[in-house]
Amino acid sequence: MFSCSFSRRKWIPSCNSTPFPSSRNLIWQMGSLDERSVRGREDKSHLHGMDNVTQKSDFICVADEGSFSGVSRVSSVKMLSNGVCRSIKTVVFSNKLNLLMPFGPVAILVHILTSNQGLVFFFSLLGITPLAERLGYATEQLAFYTGATVGGLLNATFGNATELIISIHALRGGMIRVVQQSLLGSILSNMLLVLGCAFFCGGFVFIKKEQVFNKSTAVVNSGLLLMAVMGLLFPAVLHYTHSEVHFGKSELALSRFSSCIMLIAYGAYLYYQLKTQVHQYVPLNEEGSPSPSGESQNADDNDEEPEISKWEAIIWLAVMTAWISFLSEYLVDAIDGASKAWHIPIAFISVILLPIVGNAAEHASAIMFAMKDKLDISLGVAIGSSTQIAMFGIPFCVVFGWIIGCPMDLNFHLFETAVLFITVIVVAFLLQEGTSNYFKGLMLILCYLIVAASFFVHVDPTKDDASLEN
Repeated sequence: MFSCSFSRRKWIPSCNSTPFPSSRNLIWQMGSLDERSVRGREDKSHLHGMDNVTQKSDFICVADEGSFSGVSRVSSVKMLSNGVCRSIKTVVFSNKLNLLMPFGPVAILVHILTSNQGLVFFFSLLGITPLAERLGYATEQLAFYTGATVGGLLNATFGNATELIISIHALRGGMIRVVQQSLLGSILSNMLLVLGCAFFCGGFVFIKKEQVFNKSTAVVNSGLLLMAVMGLLFPAVLHYTHSEVHFGKSELALSRFSSCIMLIAYGAYLYYQLKTQVHQYVPLNEEGSPSPSGESQNADDNDEEPEISKWEAIIWLAVMTAWISFLSEYLVDAIDGASKAWHIPIAFISVILLPIVGNAAEHASAIMFAMKDKLDISLGVAIGSSTQIAMFGIPFCVVFGWIIGCPMDLNFHLFETAVLFITVIVVAFLLQEGTSNYFKGLMLILCYLIVAASFFVHVDPTKDDASLEN
């Protein structure tokens, strides 16, 4: 009578043209009304049976679709869990420095169970170190998806996020000198220690030749750093020469105005760097001209693929920033106690110890690129980070303090301002030739040791001493 064909999910009945039995056919041809009515009833019952079969088939299909959707939900959950595990493995367990991450919770437990501020500061310092490095990693991964312009802005924002977060917590607590000294220490650490180690290690790997870098880029960064020194020098000179028009107000007003100018200059520098100087990192040969293999090396760099997705990078950025912010509160609160427990000046802790944590990512990256003979990138990491702090980080803290009512200014006192001025001059002289070797790196490292020793014996004058000076 009819045949049925099977599909993957539904049973679809299809009627063939096979005739009814011959006797019924014969009666139907004779035009018997009775038989026609009988046949009509049989046909209706027959079609009704077909409908029942179709309904049963549809019911089976719906059941199959329901089970299929259930299986798909299970597989989706499984894929999501696998993706989360893969992301955690890539970000958390791919770096040996991450072994220090448990020290963050340990610092919180020590703070709750004991009153030893020295241990709280030490464990917080260790716990923040891998977080700062992973924050830089997540920023680099996100830059794969955003392009050069947005990637540069992300690096400006998150490259020194650890220092800025610590500074914001210190500003809320009214610790202006800690903010000033920690930002100053970050500049000194990048310019002397990070760049010195990069020159030193790269010089030993390529000991038979002098490494070269783009001299024009170094000159621009040195000019910006000298502009930052100018912004810090004038408020200090104005204060110590007692030449303010309105004592106690002109210095703060000048600092806020200069900070706004420095932020504008840094924004113009970002546009200049990302729009008009897009080929500044092309490798140079020994004569200082672009090497023929520069294009192929850039092509190899462009072949690098991100290890995590865009949304994974955004989520990890949020998680790392929140955890650093949480630990920074314990770190800042324990600075004074650690200074008393270890008998170390707060200036040494702020200028030397805190920046080492924030510069962990820059330190490793600069050395790695220098040993691969990519000295322009090393210079961009070390000097570029110093420029970010000097032209963006310090003015940002002044403006943020202005917003929250904290009188943060650019008067870094004569000792700190003099150290920064001499450091910028020394680095500018070493960079003016456009070449580097291990001896130049050793000179920078030794200069940093002199700076560290100077701050180890430096103590801020008390209010009584300041009043006697005035």
